[in-house]
Amino acid sequence: MQYPIAIEWGDEHTATGIVFPDIPGAITAGDTVEQAYEMAVEVAHIQLEELASAGKAIPMPGNIAKHRQNPEFAGWGWGLVEIDITPYLGKTEKVNVTLPGRVVKQIDQYVTLHGIKSRSAFLTRAALHELERSAK
Repeated sequence: MQYPIAIEWGDEHTATGIVFPDIPGAITAGDTVEQAYEMAVEVAHIQLEELASAGKAIPMPGNIAKHRQNPEFAGWGWGLVEIDITPYLGKTEKVNVTLPGRVVKQIDQYVTLHGIKSRSAFLTRAALHELERSAK
């Protein structure tokens, strides 16, 4: 999943800060943007692990355009960070799914074209997207 990040640019006197608006508590900083980014990925995983351990829902990525309207982030930069949330969704279970052949071919082409790990990863993403959309 690609999570939006808000970037508060630093300078020679202040650190660069990064916030994941969709992951509670996922806030960090570093002397360089590269350090801040590395720490941000680590903090995101820590926060997601804490949510999962507490039995709380794993938040889905929001929309950057919507986050940019938040006055708290006025003047900040924006980016996306790929976070694999599957480790926080629980133990995997094998299920049988029946799909039309053309749909399977389209999924496989999409998976290959977009560098997605597997057909199962794609179906998980699609299901989470639809579940999140219907919850709003």
